[in-house]
Amino acid sequence: MSFANAYRGAKAAAVRSVAIAGLALALAGCETVASLNPFGRGETYEPEIVETRPAAELYNEGLSLIDRGQYQSAAERFEEIEEAYPFSDFARRALVMQAYAQFAGGAYDDSTNTAQRYLQLYPGQDSADYAQYILAMSNFNQIPDITRDQTRTAQALRAFQELIDRYPDSDYVEDARAKIVFANDQLAGKEMEVGRFYLERRNYTGAINRFRTVVASYQTTRHSEEALARLTEAYMAMGIVDEAQTAAAVLGHNFPESQWYRDSYALLQSGGLEPRENRQSWISRAFRGFTRAVVGVGG
Repeated sequence: MSFANAYRGAKAAAVRSVAIAGLALALAGCETVASLNPFGRGETYEPEIVETRPAAELYNEGLSLIDRGQYQSAAERFEEIEEAYPFSDFARRALVMQAYAQFAGGAYDDSTNTAQRYLQLYPGQDSADYAQYILAMSNFNQIPDITRDQTRTAQALRAFQELIDRYPDSDYVEDARAKIVFANDQLAGKEMEVGRFYLERRNYTGAINRFRTVVASYQTTRHSEEALARLTEAYMAMGIVDEAQTAAAVLGHNFPESQWYRDSYALLQSGGLEPRENRQSWISRAFRGFTRAVVGVGG
């Protein structure tokens, strides 16, 4: 055998030896990886089978819970229907009932969110007006006294007005109108409270702005009489006699038996003046076609 042939043979043997060694290391590595596999220890997955109850059964149970005053549990049953039977007719009906159960249980923020979701998913369905009513009532039932922030009042007012605008034939429209009267009276009361605060501190401009809001935007409320009297007082204090006379004249024309008118008349007389309406005044224009509403709250 020549030296060249001997060399080639030795080289080939060396290559085979390296390959075998590499294969052995690879296999050893696989065994190492396999030994670290947490899922390769003979464990098997056993799926948990949860039996879904019929939608009708869940729905009727929810109604029964409402009858018993268990509103939170009722809301949970209706929620189960939506999760198990999404976009079904039962899911649609359950969603509005969930909003009602939350409302009845005093969970007003939850009922607001659920009602809004119903209106987003089913704006044209028969129960949409009811969902809108629940939304409005959830805010209405959180209206605070006039010494506090009136954000909820404004939200309730908008929701009731939307009910009237979008669903004019709804059975809830009459009650919505009554609630709007109350909400407007509440907002006017807040303006009056702030206006009196400014007036007592002789911030006449700030006071006039508040009373003007009542006269311009809430003139059908019970606060309009006092607002006109306070405008008479503030304008007199500022020496704006023409507007003071107009405020008193409009007050006397619309509320001739009011004590506020008698007080305003006496105030003008103390300065040698009489009520006299300037038809070009914003006060006069605000009361053209004025019809007073009766303040009340529906059941």
